[in-house]
Amino acid sequence: MSRLRNKGWVPPLSFGLALLLGLVPLPELLLPLRPYWLALVLAYWVIETPDRVGLGFAFCIGLLADLMFGGILGEQALRLVVMAFILQRFRARIRFFPLSQQALAIGGLLLNDRVIDAALHLLVGEPLLRWSYWWAPLLGMALWLPLYVALDAVRLGKRGR
Repeated sequence: MSRLRNKGWVPPLSFGLALLLGLVPLPELLLPLRPYWLALVLAYWVIETPDRVGLGFAFCIGLLADLMFGGILGEQALRLVVMAFILQRFRARIRFFPLSQQALAIGGLLLNDRVIDAALHLLVGEPLLRWSYWWAPLLGMALWLPLYVALDAVRLGKRGR
C-alpha cells in the first residue's frame, strides 16, 4: 500500500496528459476519430482507485474540460459523471474481466457517451453529428489495453524487463 501512496502524482499527471491530448490539433479528416482520452483515463482510475476518483472528481474534471475545450458548459461534466456512475455501479464485475472483455465494456460506455453527446447537441440545437463521429468509440476500445497496461505499470511502479 505504501507504493500507492508514493505515486500520488500519477492521477493528476494522467488527467493532465488526457486534457492535453484532447487539445492536440488534428486534420479535419481525423477530428471525428479522436478518442475521448479523458473518459478512458477516468475509466481506469474509477476502476482501480474508486476511493480517490468518483462522481465529484468526474464532475470537476468535466467542468475543467468544458472550459478548456470551449464546448457547452457542463456537457463533458455530465458525460463523465454518467460514465463514472456506471463504472462505479459495475466496478466489481468489470475489474475482474479479462482486458479484452474490459475493452468491450469500455467500448460500450464510450458508445453510450456518444449517444448522450448526440442527444445534448440535438437538445440545444447544435448541428447533427457526422456518421464518422461514431467511429471514435471503436478506437477508444482498441486503445484500452495499451492505456490500461501503461497506467497500471506507472501506478504500481513496474518496469519493462
